[in-house]
Amino acid sequence: MPRKTSSPPAAARRVSLKMLAEHLDLSPATVSFVLNNAPGRSIPPATRERVKAAAKKFGYQPSLIARSLQGLTTQTIGILLPELGEGYHSLVLSGAAEVLMQEGYFFFTAHHRHRKDLVAEYPRLLQARGVDGILAIDTQLEGALQAPTVSVAGHTTLPGVTNVILDHNRAAELALGHLYRLGHRRIAYMHGQPFSSDSQSRWQSIMQVARTLSLEVPKDLIIQLDKDLNTPELGYPGIHQLLLRRRDFTAVLCFNDISAIGSIRALHDAGLKVPEDVSVLGFDDIQAASYIVPSLTTIRQPLQSMGALAASSLLKKLAHEKLPDIIKVDPELIVRESTGQVTRRVSH
Repeated sequence: MPRKTSSPPAAARRVSLKMLAEHLDLSPATVSFVLNNAPGRSIPPATRERVKAAAKKFGYQPSLIARSLQGLTTQTIGILLPELGEGYHSLVLSGAAEVLMQEGYFFFTAHHRHRKDLVAEYPRLLQARGVDGILAIDTQLEGALQAPTVSVAGHTTLPGVTNVILDHNRAAELALGHLYRLGHRRIAYMHGQPFSSDSQSRWQSIMQVARTLSLEVPKDLIIQLDKDLNTPELGYPGIHQLLLRRRDFTAVLCFNDISAIGSIRALHDAGLKVPEDVSVLGFDDIQAASYIVPSLTTIRQPLQSMGALAASSLLKKLAHEKLPDIIKVDPELIVRESTGQVTRRVSH
């Protein structure tokens, strides 16, 4: 006589591993071994098929937290980033997501808007939800995390954290070298927001290259960005205020493409033409950079490639492969319409 099994789990209730095991008249351990594809267990193929069929029929979903507590992988990654929107963060995330999806990983995104309390709290919340590792994008981590971690544009040396960063020294050489060769000597400079991970490293590199080229950097030609924006409004006010003080600059080196687009509009509203009167150079090469008028000369960060590199590096960490602390990525100068030869004389 065949063994009598318990009645199927009620559809309205969440099916647990114990309920599924009782229905199949098997031990919870056997059901767990089958659903987790545990190696080294001699379980008949017919039993394996019966377990999988029942799990599918009753919609059994394994607990990621339980898997994590058992030391098993959850195929889940936590991603920290300031925000989503057109530009840097979304392009890096896009590259990372492509790799994670191809490798069968699910991921959570947590937006922190550069708030230190959230940057400190979110990793703990993600780990409590059973993530295998954490990918931090433009996030200033204060200390090493318990989970394997890879950071994009981290710039802080932390134990066990691999940083994927752009070679900012080379980027500064490309940007200022381009403007210098076009005859620009009186240049306005944008300093990124204090909370942006790239700000200080990029500024130090720009100042170093400016000294090498004997370019003066007057304080009143420095525009300090401070707003947490991902729209052209980021760059507009700084250029507007600068133009009220002086107009003897022939170029603007912007912190990113979004601020460069705002700068072009501010110059236009002041009656100045780009690049005839003022050249504008951006940074990042976001998708809109080649479509605005004039199209934007910029320093290209291979943002999607950086995201993909960071994600694949994190998966290597999870596989216990040894990685360097820093992985540098090369920038590229993309020359378009927003920069040109100096055509007007300026007083010094």
